[in-house]
Amino acid sequence: MTRLRKLATGWARRGSGLSGRFARRADGSVAVEFAIVSVPFFALLFAILETALIFFVGQILDTAVTQAARQIRTGQVQQTKLNADGFKALVCSGLAGFGDCAGNLAVEVVRYDDFNSVTLGSPVGADGKVKDDFGFDPGKRGDVVVVRGFYQWPAFFNMFGTSSTPLANGKHLLGAAVAFRNEPFPW
Repeated sequence: MTRLRKLATGWARRGSGLSGRFARRADGSVAVEFAIVSVPFFALLFAILETALIFFVGQILDTAVTQAARQIRTGQVQQTKLNADGFKALVCSGLAGFGDCAGNLAVEVVRYDDFNSVTLGSPVGADGKVKDDFGFDPGKRGDVVVVRGFYQWPAFFNMFGTSSTPLANGKHLLGAAVAFRNEPFPW
């Protein structure tokens, strides 16, 4: 028995009546301690789970954008004359099971003269919404191309009204980018 507990038990024995009985009882102490500790514990647990889920989805988005961009790099998109919507569908095929991919995904494909001239702007406008005026130019052989994909992922755990999302709709914006020089395909 700890010294403090002995001291408290001694005081409780001396007390009489209701206050003495209250000091000797410890039946609800576990419930009270759990109530005090549970709120920060579950807040931390949910924050860890959401962070892990966002990281996982970000990796899947990166893989989908990279695989679709490879078709630009090898000239398959140019040969089939695939347009922006077709390329977006190509990226969405790598995001199977994500729900409304067409509504939450924005894709930008821009051609540059060289790697030094690449400039990347923010995908979010001043109103907190994802811009909808992205270009689509897969370029020709030997051109430098940058492919960017942005996915609006919902925030599941919004504890105490705090939010780490930069978007006005309360979603997280996940992004993936690939920069490359098109191969010297023959067409």
